[in-house]
Amino acid sequence: MTRTATCCCKSISITLEGEPQFNGICHCDNCKRRTGSAFGWSAYFTDEQVKGTTGTAAPYEVDEEQTRYFCAVCGTTLYWKTGLFQGLTGVAGGCFTTAPLPAPSASYRHKNSCAWVALPQDWSFHA
Repeated sequence: MTRTATCCCKSISITLEGEPQFNGICHCDNCKRRTGSAFGWSAYFTDEQVKGTTGTAAPYEVDEEQTRYFCAVCGTTLYWKTGLFQGLTGVAGGCFTTAPLPAPSASYRHKNSCAWVALPQDWSFHA
């Protein structure tokens, strides 16, 4: 399966082959700020699964461990690289609209989740 994630204005995209290595939501402050929401939905693919990008994504270095690539036109953070997951590219789960990802199955940094967030009991939960 080939999937393409695009920014809001469709100026940039990233195309990936196959299923993500992991697909989950994260409740850390970094992900909350990145999305402006209660959590971030992230899918991680091996770098070999990245088949290409279109447009010019602007880099933003969060710290020495993470660089985000976003659209300079609409501001969507589309994908990122982090030292935490060497050899993987993280992609914003909600940016796959024409061929959506399967439902996430894990909750990371779950201890930081908003009290009102209720998730399926069959997910894996990580502190």
